[in-house]
Amino acid sequence: MRQIIFSCLIGYLIHSFTFAYSQNWDIDLLKEINLERNKALDPSFKFVTNSVSPLSIGTPMAVLGLGLIQKDSSLTSKGIIMVEALCVNAFTTTALKLAFKRDRPFVTYPYLDKQADAGSYSFPSGHTSSAFALATSLSLAFPKWYVIAPAYVYASAAGYSRMHLGVHYPSDVLAGALVGTGSAFLSHYLQHKISGRRKVPVKL
Repeated sequence: MRQIIFSCLIGYLIHSFTFAYSQNWDIDLLKEINLERNKALDPSFKFVTNSVSPLSIGTPMAVLGLGLIQKDSSLTSKGIIMVEALCVNAFTTTALKLAFKRDRPFVTYPYLDKQADAGSYSFPSGHTSSAFALATSLSLAFPKWYVIAPAYVYASAAGYSRMHLGVHYPSDVLAGALVGTGSAFLSHYLQHKISGRRKVPVKL
């Protein structure tokens, strides 16, 4: 519960900061990215966007499953933390979308070139939060440069793809990145804190 409350607070602060100022910068930057984009890259960014859900769900489950099959307690623990981060991120992102109910940019600005499916509210970007939750979870579980670098490059590409395809404002993507990263860090911290307490011997 503390994970969820903390993540929601992060999202609320981001939203409050963003909307304390004019939305001009938000739509101006989106117009530049979406309307002046290289359309030859559309298939690539559609592929990245469509891969987020399968990867963000499949990767934690694969790590957890492999740990259980191999009876590797360390790998199993990493998988559990990754699944927790996925769940916390999904709940937080959904809660924020329902709380703020921000319309998609192509609804408010019909001249934008929408190139991807988008059904729910806009703030924050669920694809971006999922991608950054995955990237951060992987980086914390396997802290090697050859894991960290590709993970964050992929997450950044996922976030950019949502603007390139005209379905999210830059502030949606920024908020999604922070919510996803925060969810993973919080899950990692709390799980290790709980595990540490379990290992403390009871004094009689």
